[in-house]
Amino acid sequence: MATSSSPLHPTVANITQRIRERSAERRALYEQRMADQHRQGVHRGSLSCGNLAHGFAACGSEDKNALKLMNSANLGIISSYNDMLSAHQPFETFPATIKAAARDMGSTAQFAGGVPAMCDGVTQGQPGMELSLFSRDVIAMAAAVGLSHNMFDAALYLGVCDKIIPGLFIAAARFGHLPAMFVPAGPMPSGLPNKEKARIRQLFAEGKASREDLLEAESASYHSPGTCTFYGTANSNQLMMEMMGLHLPGTSFVNPGTHMREALTRYATEQAIRNTESGGDYRPFYQQIDERAIVNAVVGLLASGGSTNHTMHLIAMAAAAGITLTWDDFTDLSAVTPSLMQVYPNGQADINHFQAAGGMSYLFRELLGAGLIHGDIPSVFGTDMTAYTQEPFLEDGKLVWREGADHSLDEDVLRPVAQPFAPTGGLTVMKGNLGRGVIKISAVAEEHRIVEAPVKIFEDQNELKGAFEAGELDRDVIAVVRFQGPKANGMPELHKLTPFLGVLQDRGHKVALVTDGRMSGASGKVPAAIHISPEALDGGPLAKLRDGDVVRLDANSGTLEAKVDAATWQARECVVGHLDHYHVGLGRELFGGFRHLAMRGEEGAGVFGGFEADDLARQEGQIFGEDA
Repeated sequence: MATSSSPLHPTVANITQRIRERSAERRALYEQRMADQHRQGVHRGSLSCGNLAHGFAACGSEDKNALKLMNSANLGIISSYNDMLSAHQPFETFPATIKAAARDMGSTAQFAGGVPAMCDGVTQGQPGMELSLFSRDVIAMAAAVGLSHNMFDAALYLGVCDKIIPGLFIAAARFGHLPAMFVPAGPMPSGLPNKEKARIRQLFAEGKASREDLLEAESASYHSPGTCTFYGTANSNQLMMEMMGLHLPGTSFVNPGTHMREALTRYATEQAIRNTESGGDYRPFYQQIDERAIVNAVVGLLASGGSTNHTMHLIAMAAAAGITLTWDDFTDLSAVTPSLMQVYPNGQADINHFQAAGGMSYLFRELLGAGLIHGDIPSVFGTDMTAYTQEPFLEDGKLVWREGADHSLDEDVLRPVAQPFAPTGGLTVMKGNLGRGVIKISAVAEEHRIVEAPVKIFEDQNELKGAFEAGELDRDVIAVVRFQGPKANGMPELHKLTPFLGVLQDRGHKVALVTDGRMSGASGKVPAAIHISPEALDGGPLAKLRDGDVVRLDANSGTLEAKVDAATWQARECVVGHLDHYHVGLGRELFGGFRHLAMRGEEGAGVFGGFEADDLARQEGQIFGEDA
């Protein structure tokens, strides 16, 4: 059985230490700022009578009386609810449940604010996808507006999907003097098997299935309230929140609309109150989340074959907490983290199968037992992470935690460290004369991991579809889709291309994708070097490529090279992209400032700068003029 005394793997210990040392100055400044915010008052006690009267004017008399007394807790609810998107629709009823649970504890809860929640599944391949990545930072700002009233002793963050959780985490970090509890809604029940869904998508790409066939398959896959059941960014979010101790144990993958889900939401409210100053066990976010928690999140992501989007999100999230995380940290942790999960696109099972096979409690048990994650960090639930080897049960309607499974119930889905699916986490940094990027190979067969072929260059993903349909790609080819970075067009996901490239691979061709854009959290069987940094618009070497250049992508060695002689390469000018059509329509013109401010993918692709790192650079005279 895993215990907190399991010795930490030396590589994990060394990487944690180098992150700590690299981040020391900015982390110290972050902690100082959070402590200052705490001293200034973490709740309504610092407000004037006029401020406070406005703050509870809409409340009922019972809540008003409680809010006048400064010895009870008031929770702020930040929610991504909307009723168009399946993952967020269940949150409609959560505020009422939370408020009732708070009153039963002699405290209160107020709906502090809503944040936008867009779905990459709806916008995939559409202009709206170009707002997707930037929505993360909008969410962080929207949450900050909701919490800025300073009425709250703790915050409950209700979110699930791709950019929502990273955005909420960034906000929680900047309000780090408040205890934070992340409250998920859970995945929808299983629908059409993933293998069948992928088969019909490829048939449609080849013109062998009708649009009616495709819509029927998609509707059978995404069929009810809850998160999509494949293991993409949304479910990776939930796993990481639990790995950092920001969820209650075992809460990530409980289906919505169940008695268990409602019981967990009530308990999350009660526990958040206990974690406030007035609750007697003050656990502010900034004292809970440090470099150890971030390493736990990375290891959990790697062990589970999670979303490549988090090679950017986690960097931005860590930065908000004063921690400098790099792609090299991901690669070095990947080298010692075994692959323990196979959930689509890495396998055919879905997240409900993972939950049934042993779920998070078993994953924690294995990673703690192997010393691959830190067990000695506080959580919202306990004094260390060993509490997360437990899972929740209902006994006569009461929520209790018992030790979870000590063995996997399905080793086709979930395996022990001693018998992993692969010895590494399947995520690699790509380096070479085309820049730096990342590649996820957990779903890529060994024979497809090295591709050397002439490139076909596109500056719009729709161009690739046209070339496929015209038969121009029916050969060994590396498709390069450039001018897709955050500065160019907001860095949309290019998952729409997956079926076309998959068809070419199935025909026996050597195929790969290279882009300064993103792929879906469901990146699949075609090797894709993504997030290439610097991006083409930022003087990146992708802008030097020409049609027909031979490129070698070697996912095993982590190299990405244009096979062009050095003198020719050096003399080449960068192509200028034609980007005007990306910047107008569906609100894209509102995000011009974001595109201008966007940092590189390797830096998290955010618009906030380096937080404390920038402040320290200014103090040392390294940033001048407008940048200061």
